[in-house]
Amino acid sequence: MQYTATNRHGMTAKWIARGATLTELHVPDREGQLADVVLGFDNLAGYESGDNQHFGCTTGRYANRIKAGKFTLDGVDYQLATNQGPNHLHGGSERGLDKVTWDAEPLENGVRFTYRSPDGEENFPGNLDVEVTYTLDDENGLRIAYQATTDKPTIINLTNHSYFNLAGHGSGSVLDHEVWIDADRTTFVDDEAIPTGELVDVTGTPFDFRKRQRLGDRIGELTSTPAGGYDHNYVVNDFSGTLKKIAEVVDPHSGRMMEVATDQPGVQLYTGNGLRGQVGKNGQTYASQSAVCFETQHFPDSPNQPNFPTTVLRPGETYRHVCVYAFR
Repeated sequence: MQYTATNRHGMTAKWIARGATLTELHVPDREGQLADVVLGFDNLAGYESGDNQHFGCTTGRYANRIKAGKFTLDGVDYQLATNQGPNHLHGGSERGLDKVTWDAEPLENGVRFTYRSPDGEENFPGNLDVEVTYTLDDENGLRIAYQATTDKPTIINLTNHSYFNLAGHGSGSVLDHEVWIDADRTTFVDDEAIPTGELVDVTGTPFDFRKRQRLGDRIGELTSTPAGGYDHNYVVNDFSGTLKKIAEVVDPHSGRMMEVATDQPGVQLYTGNGLRGQVGKNGQTYASQSAVCFETQHFPDSPNQPNFPTTVLRPGETYRHVCVYAFR
């Protein structure tokens, strides 16, 4: 079953319960013409296939990477799946939150998904009760609000993994998209994309988006690295845990602009380097770097980096996270 919301401008969002996934997002351009700006598939079989690289899904229990899939919490060692080389990625390979079917409650302007991840699922501790609420407003903003509680100490880091192409999904490269990110630093990573713990100044590097620039301007300096382009976590300036605008992206051809706001300390910029020409919606093919992700979240490998903001959730506490993708 698919869930749909439309605002007064005709902006339309659609979702499915598998992975609490955003499947379509139709947004007007400067002339008011609508285009679907997120990558995805025409049917459930596509989302269940090996071609699905977390398109539009809710990612967790731990989004991004954990070194060797290991962490220690309150003196107990945990071993998670190692599903990206020697490391853990995006919650696991079998029962990550992107691969399970959530309960759904349609709302007037969106949908609320809920799921209980049982103690030990993907070897994470604790029964985790998760809620993800998508709402579409009349200012062309798509709000994603997460909350979760646990009955045992655990770790959590959720995000939405939508791939955006503001010219329309399947429209080719996004390297002409112009990006601004409110971040003076990134988390430095090793050759396996695992943070070393060092926060590095972006000045004079290809990672400096404090003034808006094309994604393609300096990506060539990264194509020979293991990341193959942008796949890096930015440290949000002046993090306070309150909702604030932290990034924007513009397609100069259509005039579409997307603003990203969050209350999280980091955002992963990913230029879809791993896309491999799979066939998506309406027979469109998704080549490498034909989409860009802005994954608001805590930092990769935080459970093993004591100087990073904590991702530990304890009984009696509530995990909360808000992300807004707003189109102007």
